[in-house]
Amino acid sequence: MAEQLPNSLKVRLVTPDRILVDQTADAVEVPGKNGYFEVLYGHAPLLSEIGAGEVRLHGGEAGDQRYSVARGFVEVLPDRVTILAESAQKPEEIDTGAAQEQLQRGQQLWNEAGEDPGKYAHANEVMAEAEAKLESAGAGKH
Repeated sequence: MAEQLPNSLKVRLVTPDRILVDQTADAVEVPGKNGYFEVLYGHAPLLSEIGAGEVRLHGGEAGDQRYSVARGFVEVLPDRVTILAESAQKPEEIDTGAAQEQLQRGQQLWNEAGEDPGKYAHANEVMAEAEAKLESAGAGKH
């Protein structure tokens, strides 16, 4: 990796099986559990849970990039962002057929949840992850 430029963020996106990103960026958008937030150089320290959605890197050494992620944590420091995700994929790596099946499975789980709030929450997570994958894969085909 090249030397970190002034006012840039060192960004790492890591899953249990690989490191997807280890580079600089000018800004990073993160899908927090309660909505997206953007990180710029000098951001106050923060630790947050992430949900299903897209991590978007802007500028930096590799230019704009997107990754579909699901579940995990992000640590923000003034000069770096570390994202630990249960799963993460580039849009072109997403199997849309499998994502459609996951969405249907989530809808079936939701229909079968009965009065159990835990089962509803799990079904919603499954559907949100599938929808995020499908959105990311579709957005990458422009």
